[in-house]
Amino acid sequence: MELGLPLFPGIKFPTSRNTVLARSSPNNLSQFSSNASSSTSISVKPPTKTVPGKPEADVVVIGSGIGGLCCAGLLARYNQDVLVLESHDLPGGAAHSFEIKGYKFDSGPSLFSGFQSRGPQANPLAQVLDALGESIPCAKYDSWMVYIPEAEFLSRIGPTEFLKDLEKHASRNAVQEWKKLLEAILPLSAAAMALPPLSIRGDLGVISTAAARYAPSLLKSFVEMGPQGAFGAPKLLRPFSEIMDSLELRDPFIRNWVDLLAFLLAGVKSNGILSAEMVYMFAEWYKPGCTLEYPLNGSGAIIDALVRGIQKFGGRISLGSHVEKIIVENVYTC
Repeated sequence: MELGLPLFPGIKFPTSRNTVLARSSPNNLSQFSSNASSSTSISVKPPTKTVPGKPEADVVVIGSGIGGLCCAGLLARYNQDVLVLESHDLPGGAAHSFEIKGYKFDSGPSLFSGFQSRGPQANPLAQVLDALGESIPCAKYDSWMVYIPEAEFLSRIGPTEFLKDLEKHASRNAVQEWKKLLEAILPLSAAAMALPPLSIRGDLGVISTAAARYAPSLLKSFVEMGPQGAFGAPKLLRPFSEIMDSLELRDPFIRNWVDLLAFLLAGVKSNGILSAEMVYMFAEWYKPGCTLEYPLNGSGAIIDALVRGIQKFGGRISLGSHVEKIIVENVYTC
């Protein structure tokens, strides 16, 4: 789990562990707290490598997964002194890569698209990399080999191709449930596409990041997608599994397939991914002429690019630095 924390000043140095703190910055704390005297320190087990620089920062990010690195990168880009603490000896979290006997392996998400996209609707990762002045060379493809207990087959991306795979390798019921799923979620794609991916979040903050700012485009999308899509739009910020449950989709092949897509997309199952992300993916992957992209050096290339971007703007990353606890003192309002 990655957690970006705007932390407050305070320092204690226990003898049994290292302490990292965040110094106060009036510019970046005024919106978070009305109590300037609050303090926070983070207790860290002695790192396997020395923490670079001073044991303090404007912002401490715990975890170097894609989310943590994106958070740290953007903060560094906008002149915050950032320190990333990572327990593992490699950055990347679920998306880190490793090498055995000259072969590179991905440990998590491996289905990507839109790295070359630009503008509000661009892949959010592409937007972060663009802000950091980094790019990732990719190969494009429109099919991938699938190895599952039921069969081995070449799956092609497109609106009708997977139906052919279902007809051949799954049950008739699976075909009907897949059609039912597409009929339910495609009307929601207009709302998902109306919101820049970076504005989507799973809490009430979405009112400011999405609903208010993009109200005109949302209203237009509701008109275009009709009552079915408009009434279903609130589901976009709920787990995708809830949409499947509401449709009473029970075929094991379909449930497992959607879990697989969610894992390859975000490293979690369908009960852990926002519906907006899955609906956006369906809208992109199941349209004519769509392609997927794969970094030429594996998913580790994404992590390397984010790390370069963080360090380029003065951010620091400390590997082998396990956070034992976060101590917050004298915080009255946040």
